[in-house]
Amino acid sequence: MRPQPVTPAIKPQSSSPLAGRPDRSPTVGDLRFRALVPEAAWAQLPSAVRHRFSKRLAQGDTAVYVGEIETRMSLLGRSLAQAARIIGSPFPTECGAKLPSVVTVSEDRATSGQNWTRLYVRRSGFPQIIHSCKRFAGPTGLEEYVGHGVGVALTVHVEERSLVFRSHHYFLAVLGARLRLPKWVTPGNLSVAHTELGEGTFSFTLDLSHPALGGLIHQYAIFREIHS
Repeated sequence: MRPQPVTPAIKPQSSSPLAGRPDRSPTVGDLRFRALVPEAAWAQLPSAVRHRFSKRLAQGDTAVYVGEIETRMSLLGRSLAQAARIIGSPFPTECGAKLPSVVTVSEDRATSGQNWTRLYVRRSGFPQIIHSCKRFAGPTGLEEYVGHGVGVALTVHVEERSLVFRSHHYFLAVLGARLRLPKWVTPGNLSVAHTELGEGTFSFTLDLSHPALGGLIHQYAIFREIHS
């Protein structure tokens, strides 16, 4: 009787090279922006916009958007942008058409908010870099801090399939106190619209206007996400 061939034992292999490692998904569900608008209004947004504002970046991850931006300012708008440099330069300081721009977004673990960094290329010299922090707090549920305790409370709307952020009031946070600034010392009404364009691109439109002085700053940009 012939001996039966012995099949060598084969150790089971993991189905993934990441098996055994802690699960580290780059994004997790985020309902913070969605909670700021009615459910029916949220459903009117394109799926790409809903997805873009429904992900929370994991620890150490960053979303990166690149594109071109056009900036127009009135004479008073230019003066305002220069004067605001004392609080961190929250407004663009140079006009131009189709200038390259990069925007990065990361989580701010200290405040459970988001850090936004905007890089605007200039025709000469170093690019301008603007930092701000979006925090899901305050009477409207969303605030944006631009530096030195200065911030703006924002309301969120859905208009013509765009996600629109509007200033509600400006404030100064100092020594644990929050002081609402009177309208006569504020730069005016701020509006930012995020609109899906298709094929992975979206537009960003910013308008700053004053009730008595008219339009001060207008920005229009087209971005696409290159990393998340």
